[in-house]
Amino acid sequence: MKEDRIRAVGKMQDYIQSRMTEPITLRDLAKVSGLSPWHASRVFKELVGKTPFEYIRLCRLSRAALKLRDEKVKVIDVAFDFVFDTHEGFTRAFSRQFGINPAAYKRDTPPVGLFIPHRILETHPNLFRKERTMDAKNGKNGGDEAMKTVFVQVVDRPARKMILKRGVSATGYFEYCEEVGCDIWGLLVSVKEALYEPVGVWLPPRLVRKGSSEYCMGVEVPAGYLGRIPEGCDCIDLAPCKMMIFQGPPFKDEDFEQAITSLWNVMKAYKPELYGFEWADDDGPRFQMAPEGYRGAIEGRPVREIEKG
Repeated sequence: MKEDRIRAVGKMQDYIQSRMTEPITLRDLAKVSGLSPWHASRVFKELVGKTPFEYIRLCRLSRAALKLRDEKVKVIDVAFDFVFDTHEGFTRAFSRQFGINPAAYKRDTPPVGLFIPHRILETHPNLFRKERTMDAKNGKNGGDEAMKTVFVQVVDRPARKMILKRGVSATGYFEYCEEVGCDIWGLLVSVKEALYEPVGVWLPPRLVRKGSSEYCMGVEVPAGYLGRIPEGCDCIDLAPCKMMIFQGPPFKDEDFEQAITSLWNVMKAYKPELYGFEWADDDGPRFQMAPEGYRGAIEGRPVREIEKG
């Protein structure tokens, strides 16, 4: 069954991520997936689009780039940390992948297209909707039930800029990926001066450029940012504002769609007026952080304090 193959690939991905600095063999992947080595390699390539070792190499190079960017380390030490046999081999692979050698990257840290792997369960959510529906009918967690606990807080965002990649007409994540592709995420992650992690955003009408989409992906940088703007991206100014942040409970990774929908239902019914605020969607973009099961779905929407008197 296709569901079984997806689960097998998911197990291989988890194994790879947990052993990025250790040797990994095809026999290891076969053992963890419950498939033969040949079958494990074929299924992985079919569903991920890369062979297991192409995938491992890209993951390691991207992790290595982040380590060079953020830590005081030697290139040769990073090469050995990520299981490259020689300094020269690492330099060749890094240069081919990112168009810059690791020593130059360590010195200048320009934005580069990092490889950000997507878990296979996140790219095939439709295959698991039937299972979640059956679980709900049987009284198990996973149905379209109300979210029990949502943490809400208001934070101040200072004046800042956002580096973003616009779509064409997308109003949500999946449409955007069809128009632009999801590789932009790796480029945004590589921006060293980022204030926070990259996010998906819904721009207010005043920030939507004619002929482009409401939904896009971006990363916030300081107001005085003078660094490089990646090709095809824009850099816009964002005024100070207040953001009401909603954070749902942890969820199983395969239930990420349900977690997002449940959080949206809570936000739709939420009355900020009860707490002295009102929605202020023109003050800045509404944002959605990458859904990670361990921390729950997280979204933010601009608000203003209601004037008294």
